[in-house]
Amino acid sequence: MIPLLWIAASLALGIALAGALPPAPVAWLAVAVAAVAGGWLLARRGRLWTAWAIALIAWCFVGIAAVSCEHAARPVNRVDRMVDAGRIDLSEPLRWQGRLRDDPLRLPWGYRYIISLEQVEIGGRMIPVSGGLRLNFYTDREHVETPPAVRAGDTVEVLAKAREPGDFLDPGSFDYRGYLVNQGIELTGTLRSAELLRKQPGPPPAFAERVARLRGAMRREADGLFDPREAPVIRAMLLGDRSFVDTTLAQSFQKAGSYHVLVIAGLHVAVLTLALFWLCRKLHLSPGATTFVILAALAAYVTVVEDRPPVERAALMAAVVLLARLFYRRVSLLNSVSLAAIVLLLARPADLADSSFQLSFLAAAIIAAVGMPWIDRTCAPYRRGIEHLGDPTRDGAHPPRVIQLRLDLRAAMGWLSSHLPERPASAARKALEWAMWGGFYVWELALLSFAIQLGLLPIIVADFYRVSISGPVANVPAVVLTTLIVPLGFLALGVGLLWQRLGVLIAKPVGWLVALLVDSVRWFAGWRWLSYRIPGPPLWLLVAFLALLTILGAALYVPGGWSAADPHMRRRLPRWVKWSLGGGLVAATLAVATYPFPPSLRRGKLEVTVLDVGQGDSIFVAFPDGRTLLVDGGGLEGSFTAGGYNSGLDVGEDVVSPYLWSRGLKRVDAVELTHAHHDHMGGLFAVLENFRVGQLWVGHDVDSRAYHALLAEARSRGISILHRRSGESFDWGGVDGRFLWPSNDDEVAKASNNDSIVLSLTDGQTRFLLPGDIEKKVESELVSGNDPITSVFLKVPHHGSKTSSTQEFLEAVHPRYAVMSVGTQNAFGLPSAQVVDRYREDGIDLWSTERDGAVTALSNGARMTIDPYVHAGR
Repeated sequence: MIPLLWIAASLALGIALAGALPPAPVAWLAVAVAAVAGGWLLARRGRLWTAWAIALIAWCFVGIAAVSCEHAARPVNRVDRMVDAGRIDLSEPLRWQGRLRDDPLRLPWGYRYIISLEQVEIGGRMIPVSGGLRLNFYTDREHVETPPAVRAGDTVEVLAKAREPGDFLDPGSFDYRGYLVNQGIELTGTLRSAELLRKQPGPPPAFAERVARLRGAMRREADGLFDPREAPVIRAMLLGDRSFVDTTLAQSFQKAGSYHVLVIAGLHVAVLTLALFWLCRKLHLSPGATTFVILAALAAYVTVVEDRPPVERAALMAAVVLLARLFYRRVSLLNSVSLAAIVLLLARPADLADSSFQLSFLAAAIIAAVGMPWIDRTCAPYRRGIEHLGDPTRDGAHPPRVIQLRLDLRAAMGWLSSHLPERPASAARKALEWAMWGGFYVWELALLSFAIQLGLLPIIVADFYRVSISGPVANVPAVVLTTLIVPLGFLALGVGLLWQRLGVLIAKPVGWLVALLVDSVRWFAGWRWLSYRIPGPPLWLLVAFLALLTILGAALYVPGGWSAADPHMRRRLPRWVKWSLGGGLVAATLAVATYPFPPSLRRGKLEVTVLDVGQGDSIFVAFPDGRTLLVDGGGLEGSFTAGGYNSGLDVGEDVVSPYLWSRGLKRVDAVELTHAHHDHMGGLFAVLENFRVGQLWVGHDVDSRAYHALLAEARSRGISILHRRSGESFDWGGVDGRFLWPSNDDEVAKASNNDSIVLSLTDGQTRFLLPGDIEKKVESELVSGNDPITSVFLKVPHHGSKTSSTQEFLEAVHPRYAVMSVGTQNAFGLPSAQVVDRYREDGIDLWSTERDGAVTALSNGARMTIDPYVHAGR
């Protein structure tokens, strides 16, 4: 029986439904209590199944109440609530006071400070406030300013202009603000100078802050013990700090399907638990002492790591299993997993929507319901068969095929004894035995890896849009090496804190293991066809896949293990039913892995969607015949690469690509780069990598390293490069596309706004004008030229800068709708208020991605409609 599984499912259902219901914790708890009372009365009358159903409904109401309680528990003075209420104005720098949550985190481009806020100065007086403020302090190689000498627990005062982290308002985009809020960070900002952050008198550090200091010391110790190429991986695997992991290396782990090795979670907790269990056995500790040592170590591990929630989940599951074993209870792994889920969901209901939570518990459930039964039916009998191999009287306890293996092994060992001297023969027999143990261990690991990769496939594709064919194989050496790196790495760090020289000696072989892990991952990632990007599965396919997996797991799962089950439990379903379930699961897997569905496009209509990419441009165009064009790929303002690490989001990877995948696209017929500025070009590298692109359209060749890198990337992928000039045209699906700029001047120069490709799209009686970042000079050329530019739809040139959108140009274009692509609180002060007034005075319906999110214009050749993402109520 696995009753806790059904309770966890009911609780999760209630949490999922809570978003559509009013928050009223007392009322929902009262309903839950009433349901429990009703179930108890029914149970007293012998109606057990009805009582059980009522009890599950009660747990559903408990989930709804938990969400309501979580919302009610948010402090009234939490900084984001005060900003939303207008009590704090973030338009100007403010003086903030609070305590450092962690030691300053050194990054490739500077330092990061996280402050638990206590007060903020408003109108000359300090008012109480709560929440988290994250500040970045950028250092310059030429002028390195000494960072403030502060540590976790210090009270600090800082003068900084903070802002709420913004989300990109596009379908499919990552909820960056929610991600930070879940980490207790409501505001972000930049520390402009070290002088603006000062240490203040305050109380001594609390326990959590002293632990944070220890974590900082361990980070520094890792940097001192290990080679600079290995230290970032060690910090990620042992402490959860991925700050220095090279972006390219992180992508290699993703391509190989082994990224979980860099994310502290169940694997690392399991390795640490097994290592401690083995050590306690060697020390002949009692079961109680063993359990105490392991639980204490896990508690310390949870406390000291950086990324805490995944470790909490895994440690709680391990604790349930250990305590059940201590009290001589039969351990049902599914019940243990379910109990951990219930505890964590009651404490933090919002975790249910976290992909990390979903992956952790689904992986554990797959191991329990599919992986372990599979192992019990395949390799486990052979592994048990090589125990007590020298005792023939034990042969009868094994299946015939295992008996034959024992006979063959004994014969082989007898041959070795008869043909070799005693000492070499003994060594050879030992080597053969160890080889068999190692082979079965790898076999079990391969089966588990395959089961986990298969079961998690739809969630991984839905969340990360990636299929890694090499994952089941690549994870075998990755997991084997992780089982060695984690315990030895902690041993090196612990010893290094006490005795540096001995720590360096232990760190040497650990570094070799890390180098071997990295080389293995890079080798698998180097096979481009073994990893590819794909749209997430539709909801119905996701539900069907998980339903088939659940039913198949239920058919395989036997409490206490397959070998302990009686024959009646083993034959619960006919063979043909199991084969049908397996066949359905294979079909669903292929559908998830290949996405054989047509893209979500409005056939017969011309669609132009201006995406919200912050301060930049990216426009998706779908033509009536189904062909697609992407104009620019955006690029995050102020982002850069230092030491192989990206300082900010990759707009192409995190914003543009997810939007295209949300439309079901695997191919883009053409990508147009209007001009080689970062806010238009930065995201295109990811687009070229993630999609099959037919052509790359560019204007003038310019003297830019990034531009030539983009061309080289396109050539390496066999993408045709076309240089577009004024006078050229094309016809896609009856839409007349004309290039109005640039001119035929082929001079190579620095990239400029006036090099932008200007594209006109005419669909029957409607016309779209996409002018890039052209300024007054080119606007004047277009007005005086021979090509018609009167348009119903205009993408506002140069993000609403006063260098563009002259009165003469607007009168010539005479648009009915205009869309401005602009970032919230951007450093350029765009859009210009003067330009905005000009559009409004001319009666133009002006939309902004900053306010309205992605804006879609749809034409049927006769009329045009506008559909903004935000105003549509999404």
